[in-house]
Amino acid sequence: MSVKPAVFFRLSASLAVAGLGALMIVTSASAQATSSRMKGLQLSNDKPIQIESDKLEIKDPESKAIFTGNVKVVQGTTTLQAGNMTVFYKTESGATVTSGNADIDRIEVSNKVFLSSGAQQATGDSGLVNMTEQTIVLKGDKVVLSEGKNVFVGCQLNVQMDTGEAQLEACGGRVQIQLDPQSRKQN
Repeated sequence: MSVKPAVFFRLSASLAVAGLGALMIVTSASAQATSSRMKGLQLSNDKPIQIESDKLEIKDPESKAIFTGNVKVVQGTTTLQAGNMTVFYKTESGATVTSGNADIDRIEVSNKVFLSSGAQQATGDSGLVNMTEQTIVLKGDKVVLSEGKNVFVGCQLNVQMDTGEAQLEACGGRVQIQLDPQSRKQN
């Protein structure tokens, strides 16, 4: 039986598509896992979303919108940037993305993905936000999560949005963590 090295943590409130906090290190057999409690990631359905890109192509028959070139999405304090973003939406009773009444099914981002919310940041090569399952997956040769001087590095970040629970996988290597002792809050 093989065990994958991973980092487990709870994401902070509005990093809509990753994050960090106080740590508790747990080791097992031949692998290392790290666990932490954080405030929980939630998507905000009540705040407006601003999207910018070099090009937008809406394909209503295929129920998708394709944003290419310097894509930037801002909602509240959360920012997502990527080279490309494809939004797949559900259409019921003639709903379209241009009318604003289509529900999003999933969002695929690629080409240098950057997420930030306040002091927290995450980077990777590609990502998938599944609205139905309330999950985010960020992948890359090097997925980096940071908050101030605290840095977590792996190759795949899996987030359960409704609980904020997350796992950072090492994909055959080891998860790397750098913690700044000065970042601990004074009681």
